[in-house]
This record gives sequence, C-alpha cells and structure tokens, in this order.
Amino acid sequence: MNIEIISFKPEYANDFKELNIAWLTKYFWVEPHDEEVLAKPQKYILDPGGNIFFIKDGDKIIGTVALMKIEENVFELTKMAVTPQYQGQQLGQKLLEHTIQFARDQGWKKLIIYSNRKLENAIFIYKKYGFEEIPIEPNNPYARGDIKMKLELS
Repeated sequence: MNIEIISFKPEYANDFKELNIAWLTKYFWVEPHDEEVLAKPQKYILDPGGNIFFIKDGDKIIGTVALMKIEENVFELTKMAVTPQYQGQQLGQKLLEHTIQFARDQGWKKLIIYSNRKLENAIFIYKKYGFEEIPIEPNNPYARGDIKMKLELS
C-alpha cells in the first residue's frame, strides 16, 4: 500500500459522495441533510471554512472525512468513510488523527460528532481519541443521530 492523506480537490467530489452514500445505505439511509451536503461540499463544507480530507492508495481514493463549521472555532467531524475492502487496517484512525491534528493546528476550540450507538466500533475509536459523550439536542441535524460527542482541543 502507498497511503497518503490529501485535501479536497474538485475532481474528488464524486468520491466524497460515493464513499458516504455507500456506508449510509449499508447501515441507515441517506437523509435530505446528507444529500445536500454530499451534492454541494463546496457550499456546505469548504466555503464556510471547513475542510475535506481523503486517504489515497496510489491513485485510488479509499477514505474520506469532513470538518464542517458549526460556529466560530467549533467544527463537526462528519462524513467519515473507508472503502469496505480497506477497513480493519486502522486507516480510519489515521484519518481521524490527521483531522484532529489539523483542527489543533488551526487553533480550533472543539470538535463534535453526531453518530449512532449502532456503530459501536466507531464510537469506541472516538472515545479512544478523547471524545466524550455530551447531551444531544432534540432537533439535531440527523434523524439517525442518537449520540453526540465532543473533543476539547485547547
């Protein structure tokens, strides 16, 4: 494997969408909020000050994660996916480490995650990296979301 982590380029927009549609349809469903963000990552993630990262193996995109601005210095870690045949190789953790370090380098205050308790492995990994469960608001952006976590960066 020749693994590297890169930032968003317009030619990867379809990879971002397809990787996320794949895991969403495997475990849940694609919500209207997902469709909007995945169809227009420039508008909803990048223009407001967020970022999208990808893991590449050679010239193949095999994973992704996004940082979407919630408020000043607070970002949602979202849309994280790794191609099934590459799962179990700690690539999601490499992506998570990169993303957390990027957020710290930007001087951001906090990362939040909305998830679902059904994704036990993901929640275990988030806790391993210091995310703590916090109360979830009743009108959270995801119908499937039943857990909210935060990581204080400063």
